[in-house]
Amino acid sequence: MNPLRIHYLKHDSAEGLGSIEDWIIKNNFKLSCTKLYEEHVFPDVDSIDWLIIMGGPMSVYEEQKYPWLVEEKKFIHQVINKNKVVLGICLGSQLIADVLGAKVYPNKLKEIGWFPVNMLSEVKNNKLFSNFSDEMMVFQWHGDTFDIPEGAIHLAKSEACKNQAFVYNEKTLALQFHFEVTFDDIDGMVKNFGHELVKSTYVQTVKEIEDGKKYVQININYMNNILGKFSQMK
Repeated sequence: MNPLRIHYLKHDSAEGLGSIEDWIIKNNFKLSCTKLYEEHVFPDVDSIDWLIIMGGPMSVYEEQKYPWLVEEKKFIHQVINKNKVVLGICLGSQLIADVLGAKVYPNKLKEIGWFPVNMLSEVKNNKLFSNFSDEMMVFQWHGDTFDIPEGAIHLAKSEACKNQAFVYNEKTLALQFHFEVTFDDIDGMVKNFGHELVKSTYVQTVKEIEDGKKYVQININYMNNILGKFSQMK
């Protein structure tokens, strides 16, 4: 069996794959990347098996400021239509929602730090989340949110943001939160985007974020669980 060919879209030099890269390397899968913030060319859709779309400080509706968003959305849509595995995290989840025809817009409140998400009853029938806890403490860093696309299954919610995750046609998964973060990822986000930490109901202090690092390995385990289940799909 040939190793999986996994491609990811990177929107900012400060935001990488986190623990997902460790999982890919451990499994000897092939990894390639398109850096949207540099001159780039998207790969041929048939040359990849998976597409992972990572986060970034921009919004999906800022096409005038980031004109490459137009081409990126077309590429994501092509991959989804080919029925390949697609995983979107944070901005990546919002891009998937947009591509599938749902609205993406500023949430009423920013959500930054460690907060619980509650899994909805629909996850019991979903193979990706069938053995997950009903409530999980996860890492958040977002100001935008999305509506659930038509035909998608709503999977999770939080107090600050009702739409936290959805799955579409079994192989496309959108996660607003960050299962993949490592200790270094959190340090990097605080360093590069710390100006957003204006204390409010759902924005934590640096100390609160640091204290929450006790949840990092649990989140990585959840991420690896999902990746493992994806890898078993034909």
